Amino acid sequence: MTRMLIYSNPLRTPDDLDGWVKEGPVDATTASDGLILSSAGGFDDHWTMWCPETFPDRIRITWEFSPRAEPGLAMLFFGSTSHEGGDIFDPSLATRSGAYPQYHSGDIRTLHVSYFRRRWEEERAFHTCNLRKSPGFHLVAQGADPLPPVVDAREAFYRISVVKDESRVEFAIDDLLLFTWEDDRSTGPLVGSGRIGFRQMSPLVACYRNLEVHAL
Repeated sequence: MTRMLIYSNPLRTPDDLDGWVKEGPVDATTASDGLILSSAGGFDDHWTMWCPETFPDRIRITWEFSPRAEPGLAMLFFGSTSHEGGDIFDPSLATRSGAYPQYHSGDIRTLHVSYFRRRWEEERAFHTCNLRKSPGFHLVAQGADPLPPVVDAREAFYRISVVKDESRVEFAIDDLLLFTWEDDRSTGPLVGSGRIGFRQMSPLVACYRNLEVHAL
């Protein structure tokens, strides 16, 4: 079935981030094969970067990801709004600077999937991809992480896919389905339309390209 493309970004140069909202010290540089993103700060200076578009519910988000230096962690926020369903950039909301508690237990409602979870020793010992619902930091789904460490990835790209279809979320890497989750509302109202954003935990260095959002 053909799905309608509603957003596309090649993520090849820093100019492709024009209009994106950066929270925390993001460094973006051009590589021969994509856009290198890392922290411009120290070991505890993490960042989040929001796409300028607001997306409807019932979408499929895809992008290509290549880890280049670890440790660290990569994440996608999606369906992000204020608690009341308004915009996350409403000036009445608290200022965010990239610190994780501001996102998982602050004044925004969102789903977020973390993958390439290699920041801490226990994450590197047992690789998983985690889906959380916020506010409240609820771990609602988990699957195995098939991504290799940087030394074995050898700058290869992996195609990551998130499907958000009302109460259902699917997460896959290179067409390998890693988990499916149905929201039964036990952790709060359904997440619907909203913004998407990339997050990295320092000192991860990763390369991104070919972000696309299709309507289902």
